[in-house]
Amino acid sequence: MPFATTRASIAAMGTTLTPDMLGAVRGLFDASQQALARRMPVRAADCAYGPHERHRLDIYAAPDALHAPVLVFVHGGGFLRGDKGSNAADGWPNAAVGRMAAEAGMVGVVINYRLAPDHTWPAGSEDVLAALDWLAANVAQHGGDPNRIVLMGTSAGAVHVAGAIRLRPDLAVRGAVLLSGLYGHTPLDPRDMAYYGPQDRQAERAPGQALTETAIPLLVAVAEFDPPRFQAEFLGLMQARLDRHGTMPRGHVASGHNHYSMAMHLGSEDRRLADEILDFVRETCA
Repeated sequence: MPFATTRASIAAMGTTLTPDMLGAVRGLFDASQQALARRMPVRAADCAYGPHERHRLDIYAAPDALHAPVLVFVHGGGFLRGDKGSNAADGWPNAAVGRMAAEAGMVGVVINYRLAPDHTWPAGSEDVLAALDWLAANVAQHGGDPNRIVLMGTSAGAVHVAGAIRLRPDLAVRGAVLLSGLYGHTPLDPRDMAYYGPQDRQAERAPGQALTETAIPLLVAVAEFDPPRFQAEFLGLMQARLDRHGTMPRGHVASGHNHYSMAMHLGSEDRRLADEILDFVRETCA
């Protein structure tokens, strides 16, 4: 589908997140993402990185991958839902990010993690750390270099990536990619309480200070049609980094996209954000 048509369709959806919007966005990219799935099937599925049934990850890589950089993707879902996708024809959402990395000569990893309300803060970030520990010991068997890992998350997944940096400041990753996350620069939404707990615990649990201070290279992105809260979070993090370091991290505004299409279009014909991410991985893993 031509980008101008896609952009017009996404713009018409507005910025309020609904199940109907999610379904409509998926429909825009279904054909191209199913084609990617046929080109790049999963290499290792449902690898257990911990004891819980949600402690599972999939690995995407070309058969000849060797010592390749590793991009680990953490899905969104408002802390309450979401899935890493699958090799089924209709299972491409989130899995497409792993396939995008694999098609670029990297190893792509997509993880599941425990969900609220049964598993509250900091369970998601602890699961990201557990997945990283598993990959450090096992990803070489699948063509990846355990010393060249970049973390990436979207929405709640970006929160969990940021939280992993908060929990382990010396995290052994080359970089972190944060798409439309919440970092503590705006008040919590009532539904976020299912993960974070009471409102008065936000300040101590938000990852904003860790992201402001970390020396881990960051790529921070937001969508043109993201809800205003996510745009304010993007600006808040960029300003905090500027105030602390005298320079902003690498940033990207995904024009023509919304909160859902931000990750869902990766691997499609619109290469702008994908190229930004892949260039970031190559540069930080050089």
